Amino acid sequence: LQVVRDQISHCTVKLRQTTGLMEYCLEVIKENDPSGFLQISDALIRRVHMTEDQWGKGTLTPRMTTDFDLNLDNAPLLQSIHQLDFVQMKVSSPVPAPPILQLEECCTHNNSATLSWKQPPLSTVQVEGYILELDDGNGGQFREVYVGKETMCTVDGLHFNSTYSARVKAFNKSGVSPYSKTLVLQTSEDTQSEEQTLPFPVPLERSQLRRMSPFSSTLNLQPSFSGRSYFELRSSAHQLSLHSSLQSLNSAVDIKKMVAVAWFSFDPASAHADIIFSNDNLTVTCNSYDDRVVLGKTGFSKGLHYWELSIDRYDNHPDPAFGVARIDVLKDAMLGKDDKAWAMYVDNNRSWFMHNNSHTNRTEGGITKGATVGVLLDLTRRTLTFSINEDQQGPVAFENLEGLFFPAVSLNRNVQV
Repeated sequence: LQVVRDQISHCTVKLRQTTGLMEYCLEVIKENDPSGFLQISDALIRRVHMTEDQWGKGTLTPRMTTDFDLNLDNAPLLQSIHQLDFVQMKVSSPVPAPPILQLEECCTHNNSATLSWKQPPLSTVQVEGYILELDDGNGGQFREVYVGKETMCTVDGLHFNSTYSARVKAFNKSGVSPYSKTLVLQTSEDTQSEEQTLPFPVPLERSQLRRMSPFSSTLNLQPSFSGRSYFELRSSAHQLSLHSSLQSLNSAVDIKKMVAVAWFSFDPASAHADIIFSNDNLTVTCNSYDDRVVLGKTGFSKGLHYWELSIDRYDNHPDPAFGVARIDVLKDAMLGKDDKAWAMYVDNNRSWFMHNNSHTNRTEGGITKGATVGVLLDLTRRTLTFSINEDQQGPVAFENLEGLFFPAVSLNRNVQV
């Protein structure tokens, strides 16, 4: 490359000189005085011939060819090859034994369930992790719900009144163990009614809430540790139970059976750090002037659910928001600012519905201290409706809801719920 660059530089100088000579010849030809032209013509002709001869003496002949003389130095490579050392690997360990499900530690609560397992007592094979599988609650195919090292897992957001089958297997570098015995668990019973299209519930008397028995027999899990899950996974360290006040509906509806089964409180594990809890996590306020979000402990994916929230304190006319949200909703903004929450925010005079920061259906009527806000989540009809002091507030707020929803509230320090 250096040789070629030098030749280019040399040719460029020669070209510049020749171009200058041509321009000088053109000026001489323009001379009007014949005697003056004759005086310099001989010298000019000699100069042109000399320049022509110089171009013909190899100036334009390439000084390099396309052939290169290359030498491969393989000495370092040969030295590395001679220094290689080979050893025989040890025989790999056997695959683990099937895990044992610990029935005494497995339980269900509302629409969540917990599963625990262990290795056989006499097993000495090293285990790197476990794979937990669960069916769809209808006898369908099993799916992985957890992969990790822990031996206990909890999943919520299951269907109420459904039977789930679960199994677990262990793995290490050598392979995967056979499955454990299949365990069958039953989630809590949901409300039942002859009428499928129910109006907004106007409570006449409150059904007494009851806690469910700790264990019936299927699973759905939610780990209190790091891991991979295709269900909504949340910490099982806070197995607390916002009362979900399932209530008697309008007397015009003929109901054979109405059972209140869902207990839940506000969830400190998923709430914003500015939220303040009291009254066994049934009461919340905030230490910030900005809106902060808190969720209920239980998620719903199926059935009809109604709960109420009472306004214990309401100062300076703020606009708290009430509704439902995904588990990963923004916690540092008003409920409904993102696409993971569906809410009604309300002040002392009027309310609006909000989802994905879109405000709709302004409705007159607000809240004061002592007011009650009702939330009706109908996942059969896939709708969300709100009430204030037992009167429906505006039209049906949202439709086409599908998935796992948690009760949600956003408020600042001027409100206690």
